[in-house]
Amino acid sequence: MNRNKKHLQLYLSVTNDVVTDQRIHRIATTLSEEGFQVHVVGRKLHDHYDFSNRSYRVHLLTLPFKKGFLFYASFNLRLFFFLLLRKNHLLIANDLDTIVPNFFVAKLKRIPILFDSHEYFPEVPELVNRKWVKQVWLTIEKVFVPRIKYCYTVCDAIAEIYHKQYGNQFEVIRNLPFRKDQITSSALNSNEKNIIYQGALNIGRGIEKVIDALPYLPHVHFYIAGSGDIENELKQRANNSPARERIHFLGRIPPEKLHAYTCGAHLGVSLEAHLGLNYYYALPNKLFDYIQAEIPVMVSDFPEMKKIVHTYQIGIATNETDPHALAAIIKDALENKEKRKIWKENLEKAAAELCWEKEKHKISELIKRSLTNKLA
Repeated sequence: MNRNKKHLQLYLSVTNDVVTDQRIHRIATTLSEEGFQVHVVGRKLHDHYDFSNRSYRVHLLTLPFKKGFLFYASFNLRLFFFLLLRKNHLLIANDLDTIVPNFFVAKLKRIPILFDSHEYFPEVPELVNRKWVKQVWLTIEKVFVPRIKYCYTVCDAIAEIYHKQYGNQFEVIRNLPFRKDQITSSALNSNEKNIIYQGALNIGRGIEKVIDALPYLPHVHFYIAGSGDIENELKQRANNSPARERIHFLGRIPPEKLHAYTCGAHLGVSLEAHLGLNYYYALPNKLFDYIQAEIPVMVSDFPEMKKIVHTYQIGIATNETDPHALAAIIKDALENKEKRKIWKENLEKAAAELCWEKEKHKISELIKRSLTNKLA
């Protein structure tokens, strides 16, 4: 397999924003460094971005619809013919919304397919109260996931759920960032007390909680990096807040620039609500990005996130929703010198351990196993 590696074409498909999807970027970069010819297939969004500095090739499909059934139908149809008409030796389907075309192309061409479950898709908040739509995705999951041998996901809890349901052995490849050898100069005002949220601006991410708590935190600024479905609602909420001058929307920031903003914060938040099992078992990118920036964290008191925070003693886990009470917890996290000293010392150790350089061998080995079995 090694002598043929440089000629092998690997295709990763995703409906997420290719510009900001760090998991896709890390995996594609790693496989490119391994010598594979890597292609990432996504959808074309409204704004332009130059991918020429990336080590893999990006293909963006232009679609007539942006959301809903028609979006998924058109994307899957376009993706099927795109993959079918190109030379490829291995396919990676990212989440259930790309699994169908990848599965059929892999079967038609008799090439390996891998499934990467970025989350527990049937339990995302957008589907929890939409029984018919949720049932469609569950049916897709039940039909296709058990038929794919090589699968991986983001945390132990989701891997266990899939194993109990379908018998598949899911590898766990966490959303760990590249190791940062040094803390980047801050892109934020270092004279202020800064809180940061980074990631999708979707329902249940806890951004509203911090916005509502900010009036009780004089002189504290809240920076929100990302875009998403409820962005306009959040901006309206911020505009109606007495603290509106201290709430800043940064928009979508590419991963290579985001670290400078994160380093300028004094606290990183990931306060997801319990809107289904997907959030309950979440182990998001942003938690590990905060750790690499060596800033203390405040996360939801849910199993996977709490396990990281308590194991390394790097912050607080809470499910507090009352704005005044949450503000008191945030104030203590920002001003308690004894706690912050301990957190800072532990963050340096955590950052050295929780990095992609110590996780990436898992995807490399999984790819090699699938190709070795095919080429044997």
